[in-house]
Amino acid sequence: MSSPSGAPPVATAEEARVLARDLAEEFGRTAPKTDESASFPAVHVQRLRETGLLGLLVPRRYGGPDLGLADMSAVGRLLGHGCASTAMIWAMHCQQVATLVAHGGETLREQVLPAVAAGDCLLASITTEAGKGGHLLSARAPLGADDDGLLLERDAPVVTAGMEADAYLVTMRTGADSQDNDVSLAFVPRRDAQVEFRSGWETLGMRGTASVGLRLRARLAEHQLIGGPGGFPPVAVATLVPVGHLAWSSVWLGIAQGSLARVVALLRDPGVRARRGLSDLTVHDLARARLRLDGAAAFLRTCLVEYEELRAREEDGPGRFSDPAFQLHINGLKVLVSETAFEAVNDLVSIAGLHHGYTRSPHTPLERAFRDLRSASMMYSNDRLLLANGRLALLDREVRLAGTGTAPSGGSPFLHTGGTR
Repeated sequence: MSSPSGAPPVATAEEARVLARDLAEEFGRTAPKTDESASFPAVHVQRLRETGLLGLLVPRRYGGPDLGLADMSAVGRLLGHGCASTAMIWAMHCQQVATLVAHGGETLREQVLPAVAAGDCLLASITTEAGKGGHLLSARAPLGADDDGLLLERDAPVVTAGMEADAYLVTMRTGADSQDNDVSLAFVPRRDAQVEFRSGWETLGMRGTASVGLRLRARLAEHQLIGGPGGFPPVAVATLVPVGHLAWSSVWLGIAQGSLARVVALLRDPGVRARRGLSDLTVHDLARARLRLDGAAAFLRTCLVEYEELRAREEDGPGRFSDPAFQLHINGLKVLVSETAFEAVNDLVSIAGLHHGYTRSPHTPLERAFRDLRSASMMYSNDRLLLANGRLALLDREVRLAGTGTAPSGGSPFLHTGGTR
């Protein structure tokens, strides 16, 4: 973490939305260059630091505006209009911030959250590992220990903003004699670690996320274990996974929503209308694309409300987040939005046609949105989530659909174990 920059946090939800809208327009002008060069959008992230948006979820007592997940979702959708890579870096940072706020000890929160609020701490996640893929609730590399504290050594095949982050949240096997499912989550400041670049990032889409491979070595104190030794599974189920799905889905929806807005503007252009007209097939397909996104947006809002209601019911204990109906909804949100956003943009490419949709166009960058959204189903593999949800559906005998309310019914042996970057 760098020295404080004194970034003024946004004070209200409306200020955050206005700022995000302005930044999306600004980022959109240079997003093609970021995509073309597959380079980390350093200028964009610096703007997020300067404007206080990195600290959106930080409580007031640590210098943040204490805004909520609905605000995070709204900002993520707006940023997705401008630069998908920047929006995803920000969304994954927010996922880590929410995890620290909810589960970090007071010493750790006091050390880290003021820097996040000031724009001086960009967080990255390290949960993937060679040999286990993205299986979230297991780890292979063990924490070591000696008289001076804990020792962490970790190879990570893909870390979003890996060489640019100021700190990392890292999953580790709790000890050399621990089982693979005995997992701890460690907070590792970049300044206290040796970070070695291992592999680059040359992909179809999301090219600016700079999701590189790296090797990390660090010495830790026990208070840097979020949720305590072996405490990662409840942290993941209660916060890291649901907030991740909400944040990512917001960005994906924003990418598709921005694409729809551009195609609507194209079809309303008098010059375009004069050349190609507006056929019944075109308006039919436009209606279908709009319907897809309206449905996805409604499900996102429902899951936000359901999750916030669960968070408020502290008297029901941590097992409430393992309720099969909630797990079905939050897993299903990720699957639905990742598929729907991509399908909608695929439809929009056809509607816009070869010249405006399939080719690279600064006015309707649908080909870039198409490539970026192709990654969505591969983050937290949809196949794994659907397998988990099929089993969970057998446990939810009342078939409690989203928006009809859920009640905690104890832990589930079929929690999803998909992957994250």
